[in-house]
Amino acid sequence: MSVPDAKEKWTGQISTVTIGATSAEGGTRGSTVTIGGQTGIPFLSFDGGVPNPPAIALEVFDVTPTTWAPPLEAIYGDVWSDPAAWAKRVTELGADLVNLRLIGTHPDEGDRSPDEAAETVKAVLSATDLPLIIWGSGVPAKDQLVMPKVAEAASGENCLLGAAIEDEYRTITAAAQAAGHKLVTLAPCDINKQKQVNILVTDMGYPLTDIVMYPTTTALGYGMEYIYSILERGRLAGLSGDKLMAQPVILDPGFEAWRAKEAKAGDEAADLWGPAAERGPAWETVTATNLLQGGADLLVMRHPKAVEAVRKAISQLVGA
Repeated sequence: MSVPDAKEKWTGQISTVTIGATSAEGGTRGSTVTIGGQTGIPFLSFDGGVPNPPAIALEVFDVTPTTWAPPLEAIYGDVWSDPAAWAKRVTELGADLVNLRLIGTHPDEGDRSPDEAAETVKAVLSATDLPLIIWGSGVPAKDQLVMPKVAEAASGENCLLGAAIEDEYRTITAAAQAAGHKLVTLAPCDINKQKQVNILVTDMGYPLTDIVMYPTTTALGYGMEYIYSILERGRLAGLSGDKLMAQPVILDPGFEAWRAKEAKAGDEAADLWGPAAERGPAWETVTATNLLQGGADLLVMRHPKAVEAVRKAISQLVGA
């Protein structure tokens, strides 16, 4: 009896986006990172190719974090008051990119000025030759002031700036376009809203193929099934020819996993859940590997043990 050919015939392809610029490209990065390009369902080699395996960024704040769990403090505590030193640390730990969050510009977290934010970006660029992802504070009124300065300070480096949202996209889009950066578009867990943000950004003349989508996420045990279904539907839409959904996806399992009680609880819960030093990285690892199979192309992570485990999984899944 013959076995029927069950392979899908996809009409679309996920766009490729390159982050970072080397000296030959007018920047100072030691390497670039390219994500996307898939022609089939994640990691099913018979269905389509994975020309660019998912990449991993490690987190850096511009201020000392106040809510990070002890297992993370053990890794970064000696450098996390200095974003440049912190960037060097994540470079040493093997990150593909540095994910810089300008938390200190938030009105309630120090209210640092746009000029101070720009100086932080310059310091981090000098401390590492990895490509940068740069986020504002998440307060639109402040980010309208901060992100143009930041984009200008990193001009020529082809960074990934976040994030354009439905209610505030003009300023960051114009800043990214003027300074030659890539752009994150954010729409929480809603494909139609994600398409709408992409339309708004491209209506300003920004290239659709320079967009990385952030549909947001959750952690293991906190609605992962729903998030996975949204990721999967979005990826299938892109592969089926929907140009507005054919962009690579960035997700943040580091933030989500380490705010789950199962990860951040200390050793007082060890009898029930195991030691904190192992439990947190495990929660981040499983969260991240779930998201990879839903279609994530770029992960923002925190613990090096989790990064090591996820890299091993990626290598096995792509056959490298």
